[in-house]
Amino acid sequence: MDKVAKQLLFDLGRLVATAGALTALEKSEQNAFEFLARHVTGDWGELPLEDRAENYLSLKRGFRLLSSYRTSAGDKIWVITEADRSSTTVLLPEEY
Repeated sequence: MDKVAKQLLFDLGRLVATAGALTALEKSEQNAFEFLARHVTGDWGELPLEDRAENYLSLKRGFRLLSSYRTSAGDKIWVITEADRSSTTVLLPEEY
């Protein structure tokens, strides 16, 4: 079966990860790029419908974008791309 390439919806800018996020990723033996790939293609993870709608508006208007995911170890991580698309940060919610 052919894989369908997902369209990249925006630039990620400079990639940054906090110490807590790196620890959570190491614990789960996962890589940040797994979550960044989902984020940049519009898979916002575990967001409520109203936050998903806000992300789609943010895509059109150039506002900040937020995704929320769980690692395989159960830790919640956020991915946030700044409004000017200059940077994207992987972090734990408590580090916000």
